[in-house]
Amino acid sequence: MTSPFEPPADGLYHELLWVHGKLRQDLRTVERLASEVEGGAPAESVATTIAKLETEGPLWKLRVNCLYYCRFVHHHHRLEDVALFPAVRRRQPELNELVDRLERDHLHIGAYIDTINQCVRELGQRDSHAVREELIRALRDLASHLVAHLQVEEESLKTVLSSMSFADITG
Repeated sequence: MTSPFEPPADGLYHELLWVHGKLRQDLRTVERLASEVEGGAPAESVATTIAKLETEGPLWKLRVNCLYYCRFVHHHHRLEDVALFPAVRRRQPELNELVDRLERDHLHIGAYIDTINQCVRELGQRDSHAVREELIRALRDLASHLVAHLQVEEESLKTVLSSMSFADITG
């Protein structure tokens, strides 16, 4: 039996699934936005949708101090990189190659997020076909790569995360 201060052993895995579920929910907005940009949505409408995602998405309601959805993804991946993945490496060294791949994914996903932020800023300054094309590509790349990444992470880490506690990553 666990104490009220220590979640059950599979708590890390269930938390990962919860966060990933929220990310997927917001990614549906990202995918819709890509189609709207492709259809010629005005720059103001794009900025409004991004701002709404930043302030009203399910994760944003829970993480008041987080200013951008993209920043949340960066923070989530950073936490995995500095806390969770080292614990996984210690617990199951045979997963090192997988963890290396997941860390590379984090870098690629971070680059898409940075491109999206840059494109939204540029679109507000000058609405051009080239900026729209780059934004569409980055939104779609983020959606497809992040969804694939979440699936690999969930499937690959289920067993090890289900056997770990929060103490394994904090101490």
